[in-house]
Amino acid sequence: MITLASSGKSRDATAISTSQPDSIDVEGMWARTDVVLSMQLDTTTREDMDASVPAVVDHLSSLVNLDLGQAEDSTVQGLVRKGRHLIEHSERPTPETPAFGVFIYLRDTATIARRLLWIYAEREGLLPHAG
Repeated sequence: MITLASSGKSRDATAISTSQPDSIDVEGMWARTDVVLSMQLDTTTREDMDASVPAVVDHLSSLVNLDLGQAEDSTVQGLVRKGRHLIEHSERPTPETPAFGVFIYLRDTATIARRLLWIYAEREGLLPHAG
């Protein structure tokens, strides 16, 4: 079972950092990205896709702001760079964006979020152990 990671800090105004979240809801992020990555263009409504975009972007934003070892690992560095690009520089879907464009943006965002979430969970010892 994957669980919520917390640094154990108090949540008063002096302890909250704007650059590093206090905790990551690993289970919630895993579930949301799982739903998105199981979507199929021909069976998913535009409304379902539009409703998922903000949550997945928020998840990705939380993850790219963490220290996931990108200074030591070029793969992680590349994933963080791609994540930031999707958040900051890509054209987010608008009502005028064709459904296919929303679908591609959503899948790209969820894929990078899932990969960074896996790295985070592994670093925090939150992955289930086999065997």
